[in-house]
Parts: sequence; structure tokens; C-alpha cells
Amino acid sequence: MANRFSLLFTMGLAMLFACAGVALAQTTESGSSEEAGEVIPNRYIVVLDEDVDNPESVARDLSGRLGLETTYVYDDALEGFAAEIPAESLSAVRSNPRVESVAKDRVIEASGQVRPTGIKRVDAPQSSTLAGNGSGKVNADIAILDSGIYKQHRDLNIAGGYNCVGSDKKAWSDGDGHGTHVAGTAAAKDHSIGVVGVAPGARLWAVRVLNNSGTGSFSSAICGIDWVTGRNRNGDATNDIDVANMSLGATVPGSDNGNCGWIGNGAADAMHRAICRSVKAGAFYAVAAGNDSKDFITDVPAAFDQVLTVTAMADFDGGPGGRAISTCGGNADDTFANFSNHTTVGTSDVNHTIAAPGVCIKSTWKGGGYRTLSGTSMASPHVAGTAALCIATGDCTGSPSAVMNKLRSDAAARPASYGFVGDPNPSDPIGTPYYGYLEYAGGY
Repeated sequence: MANRFSLLFTMGLAMLFACAGVALAQTTESGSSEEAGEVIPNRYIVVLDEDVDNPESVARDLSGRLGLETTYVYDDALEGFAAEIPAESLSAVRSNPRVESVAKDRVIEASGQVRPTGIKRVDAPQSSTLAGNGSGKVNADIAILDSGIYKQHRDLNIAGGYNCVGSDKKAWSDGDGHGTHVAGTAAAKDHSIGVVGVAPGARLWAVRVLNNSGTGSFSSAICGIDWVTGRNRNGDATNDIDVANMSLGATVPGSDNGNCGWIGNGAADAMHRAICRSVKAGAFYAVAAGNDSKDFITDVPAAFDQVLTVTAMADFDGGPGGRAISTCGGNADDTFANFSNHTTVGTSDVNHTIAAPGVCIKSTWKGGGYRTLSGTSMASPHVAGTAALCIATGDCTGSPSAVMNKLRSDAAARPASYGFVGDPNPSDPIGTPYYGYLEYAGGY
């Protein structure tokens, strides 16, 4: 078979969408931690009849008689006022002849930087960096083995890179866009523009193993793995790569031999050997499970036991509960993504599988902009960023295997309400697809 990788997000059911933003102002004066669009308890906007000449007088009258606490009075763009209204007074306000309508007040947030739904869904805003609060920087190094990273993107802290698909080893800038998107989800800066990543501002290394069409080879991928390993073996701990993300893969004949090799495909065997040595040198690998709605048992590197393989789930509002309306891809809120690969309950691959948001994910893009994509390629960097965050805070210590176990056990410890339809809680019967527990960034 051809020795080429296919980008996971272009396989089959991967989707590409452009999102239009909504112009918003700032959060409420009370400093509410609620999410944009959510109702603020007991807060209302009262619109008065246009014939009312003195809205302030009406607000004062109703406040005195009904116990309202007025916060704003409007008399130019609108005749009305905003107030905190006790539940027992709400009906009286609505029935007052001078009142045209009463609307629930809702949270809005700054439009300069947004917290993508995936970032919110894994509780990154509750982590030690408070992702999205406009400050903070994670002291970790993440290698993105992909199509490169766009060099001039001001939302990314790019430390350098290496090119494995051409003679100029410094030509690692992204001509495809995929690698830049992956990088943003993992570590976009926490400042006044764009989006924020799970590990905001972590140092990113662009390891270009895919060309401008999003394809590469086993040999180029091994080149990237080799570069990561060399950084961790050079004797300078300040240059070590803490986490490597591989949102790429291929289906090959054969199977894992259980000893860092692959039976039935020599190129896959060589890659597995390289991954094992890189992990032994201290690099943690997060990889995408693939987008063919099948068991990833014959997909590499997803099937390698030494990597944490990431399946995709769908979320459209950044919170649990399955209440949001689907915005793309034919998926339902808080369910496994209909394109995502998986493993099978009872197999050894269960021990290196975890889930993350992978549907309608907004992130950085080539040219300095932003784009929304779907795929397990988009799920994997959520986990890569979480691993970097956990390592930087000292919550994850020891070998990459120990980091993997920590991330998986902390995900499994979340209450059932945190998860999604298709996760192991409640446990699925033997023989059913296994997508893993939803990863959790909020505790690091």
C-alpha cells in the first residue's frame, strides 16, 4: 500500500465550517462566572411603553412599592430600566399598565478573546491557569507533529521547529492550516484576541511531517519522532519536549506484537520502535484515534500501547447535560462523535484510550486567522494541552506512562453527569465500542 498518511480530519466524515462571531460587550458588573448567554437569576430588563416620559420616575415608584433594586435606567435608546426583581413581585411588574415587556437578563462576555466550547467542556477555565481570564502562561514544551505551524500567528507562542518534508530544515511554517489549528487548541495564548488553549502560552514546536496538502509518509513521521527524541536526549533538560501531539495516522495490515513492534507491516514496525524509544526518553504522546467509525486496532500510531489515543465526542455549548442544539455534523450534544474511531471493551487498547471534544472546534489557522473544524485531530490537542498543564503544575510526575494513567484515572473519577452518551459510565456490556472517559483539565 502507499506509504502515505491521510489527515484524520479529511477522512470520511470530517467537517470544515466557518463561524460568524457575535459582537458582545463585557461580563456583568457583579463579576458573574456564568457563561455567555446564561440567565442571571432574578435580574430583568423592563421595557416601558413609549409614551412614558420619565422612566426614572416609574422605576422609582415600582422599586418603592414592590421591592425592586434598580441597576440601570434607560431614557434615550430605550424607555425602561434594569432591576433585580423578587420572585413574588414579578407578576405585579409585568401587569403594570406602563410596562410593555419584562425580559430575563443574561450574561455576555468580551468579544476580543473567546473560550472555545471544547476548552470549556474539559473545564480548562477551572484549571490553575483559569484559561480565558486574560492572563497566565504554562511553562511547558509541546511538539506538534503535523503540517507545521504558521510562523506569524500572534495567538501562538512558537519557540521553533523542524522540517521533515523538505531540504530546508527551517521551513516549518504551515501551508495547510491543520497543524496551526491543532496548536491553538493545545496552547493558544490567554490575552485579548482570538481563542485560548488548554495550556495557554505553552511553548510550541512545529515539527513539520506533513506537506501543504496534509499528507506525509511513515519516514517523515519517524523523522519527527526522532527529532523529539533527540531533544530529550541532548543533556539539556530546558530543551526537553514534554508532550508531542500526532493528529495523523494510517490504516495498515497486521497487528501490534506487544513488544514495541508491528506484525505485518515493516514501516509500522519501525514507527512503533521509534515511538517506544521516544517515550522512554521522556516524551508523552497524544494521538488521534481516526475518523472511520471503526476500531482503531489496525490504525497507527493510534493502536500503539505507549500513546494516549484520543476519541472524539460532540459538544455545542461547553457544558454537560446534552441540552444544546447541534450546530454541525449531524451529531447530538454530549454524545460520541459519529465519525470517531474507538476501541472495544475487554481489549488492551482500553488502557490507553480517552475522549475529548472534537466537533465544531474553533482554533487558530494559517494566515493568522481562525477556523472551525471537526475530527479526532481536533480532540487530540485537548489532551496534549491537558498533559502539558498537568506536568507544568507538578500534578503529573514520573514517566509518560504515569502521566497517561493520571489523566485517565482523573477522567474516570469525574461524576457521571460530567460525561457523555457513549462513555463507560455506566459501563457498557462486553463487546461494545469503547470511547473512554471525557478528559478533565480542571484539576491541574
